[in-house]
Order: sequence, then structure tokens, then C-alpha cells
Amino acid sequence: MTATQQQDPQLQKRLQQDSIQLGGRTIYLNPFLYWRRFDSNTDRWLREPGQLTEDQITANRRRFYPELDWSQLDDHQMAVHDGAVEMFLKSLDLIGTFHPELGSGQMLEVERKMTITKKRAFERWVDKALRRRSREVTREQRRFERSRVWRAWREWIVLDTTHKSLMVMVMLMVLSAVGGWTVGARQSACPTLSLPSGQTGIR
Repeated sequence: MTATQQQDPQLQKRLQQDSIQLGGRTIYLNPFLYWRRFDSNTDRWLREPGQLTEDQITANRRRFYPELDWSQLDDHQMAVHDGAVEMFLKSLDLIGTFHPELGSGQMLEVERKMTITKKRAFERWVDKALRRRSREVTREQRRFERSRVWRAWREWIVLDTTHKSLMVMVMLMVLSAVGGWTVGARQSACPTLSLPSGQTGIR
């Protein structure tokens, strides 16, 4: 342990929560601490919820949340907790891959400590991931809608009937402008005479 870790009790506590000592070896419980050993496919598999089947997640709900009444959860809470179950399964899979020497009893110890220390962290991670995905879907839907409207507008512009309609509109606008200019010119050419007050008969 470095002097920095000894002087920072918060960092030391975090490291203790993110690891477990088994057989003289430090096993990390936080799956992202293995990121240097990930390839791009593994990184995407870990970070994106929905990579495991619904049957896998449903079968393991009670394993990691024995205290939870799943029927009382709303849709978002259900998605968050299912995502957390997925994170538990992925993390245990990665730990087993990177530490093949661990026996079943040791893996059970890893799972127990992970369930205690990483549950809230996994839930927060999944919640952020789901909200980020929702924003991306909304942006994509808006982009698609703008593209659809623009495409429909372009298709309408190139139609022969559109060209004819536009020509009629342009001609009407031109005639209206010419008519307005003509009326205005006539009015300015024939100003109203203003007689002196003495000639109007009004005293």
C-alpha cells in the first residue's frame, strides 16, 4: 500500500470495497478495473445493458436481490435492477475469466462481497446508461423526423403538379403586385383639389 493510500482513508475504503483478498491475491470486484485487458468487443459488451438474454436475468433476480419485491417496481426501476443483475453476471464472468485459478468456494466469496458492496454502484451505472440511451434514441428520432420531412418536401417540389401550382401562384402574385402598383399610380396622378375656405360656402 502506498503512502498516498494510507493518507487518504476514502480512497482506501473505496479500494477495499472494490477488491477482496483470496489466497494472497487481490481480486478486483469492480469490472472496470480490468479495462486494460479488454478488447473493444468486451468493453462494449460490459458497458451496454441488454447484452444478456431476458431468461438469464430473470432466473438470477432472486440470487442478487432476495429482499426485493419485483412486482412493486415501475418500468424504469425494473430496467435498472435488471441491468444491475446483468452487471453482476458480467462481472463474475470476467473475474472467472481473468482468475481461472479461483475455485467455486472462492467465487462464492467474491459474489457475496460484490452483492454487498457493488449493488448501489451497479444500479447508478445502469441508470445513467439507460438515461443516456433514452436521450440518444430521442435525438435519433428527431433527426429521422427532420430527414423525413425534408425528403417529403423535396419529393413534393419535383412533382409536375407542384410546378404548375407554383407557376399559378407566382403569376397571381405578379398580377396582384402589378394591380396594386397601377392603382397606386392612378391615385398619385389624380390628387384631390383643395379649394380655399372662402370658395366652399362654409363660413
